[in-house]
Amino acid sequence: MIRAEASKMSAVKQLGYLVFEVSDLEAWRGFGTGILGLQVVDERGDAGFSLRMDSYQQRFFIEHGPADDLAAIGWEVDGPAELEQLAERLRGAGCEVVRASADHAARRNVDALILFEDPAGNPVEVFYGPRLGDTPFDSEVVAGGFVAEEQGFGHVVVVSKDDAAHEAFYATMFGLELSDYIRCEYFGHKINVTFMHANARHHSLAFGGGQLKRIHHFMVQARSMDEVGRCYDRFLFSGGMVHQTLGRHPNDKMFSFYGYTPSGFHFEFGSGAIEIEEGWESTTHGKVSEWGHHPPQLLTKAYRRAKEAREKKG
Repeated sequence: MIRAEASKMSAVKQLGYLVFEVSDLEAWRGFGTGILGLQVVDERGDAGFSLRMDSYQQRFFIEHGPADDLAAIGWEVDGPAELEQLAERLRGAGCEVVRASADHAARRNVDALILFEDPAGNPVEVFYGPRLGDTPFDSEVVAGGFVAEEQGFGHVVVVSKDDAAHEAFYATMFGLELSDYIRCEYFGHKINVTFMHANARHHSLAFGGGQLKRIHHFMVQARSMDEVGRCYDRFLFSGGMVHQTLGRHPNDKMFSFYGYTPSGFHFEFGSGAIEIEEGWESTTHGKVSEWGHHPPQLLTKAYRRAKEAREKKG
């Protein structure tokens, strides 16, 4: 019933941007450009800067502060009528909705936006009229660029307090549809994650409980497997800490790895994901990965065992 109702609504178009409050701006500058391959734009001095990855003026707002966490999730709608319809639905469901000031909209480089919180208390912004860049995007280290534009920048995985309520909220309010679930054990951890899509991207939003911060990770998608390998090398040689090794997921078929951002939450850098097509049927997957995506501690243990075996042989 939830999905049938959602299909009649003016759904959000895409996941437009994320806002991070970070304690170390310079670390994020080096990470955003040198590792991810994004472009610094809109320098704001000690207040922060933004990062660009496609024709949109920016996809990430990096703001200075102590939280080292997600500060807002930005979703795009077509125009003022769709924004007002969404605001009315939210208020009708008991959400407190604030119309952002002109100054706030100008800082986000959009025509207008509203502010509210989702059922887990994650801060959400919905906007229309994003500013586009004046020149083509050109990465210094990701030559092929990113899969973004009408699919949005990628995806975000956030905390939820009640998965069913969270899914119902984003279905009825935003018109997101279920992609699938992953339910399994992963090296002693219970995995219970819901994946939802807004467009052809397999999922723009995923959520589950048991997270230390509002955000677990965000993902950016390069256009080739080689770009993932190059990013993996850049990250390793920069001294970055890998969270999960190279692997492929069973649901979106993404080939990727995970690492720690300078703020302590994770990022995923991937390529090769499948896209949602008409007639998509959701399912439940019983594993995190088809192969790979292992904690790097496994490599250390395997190396030590092999080293000890060689030493015993003399």
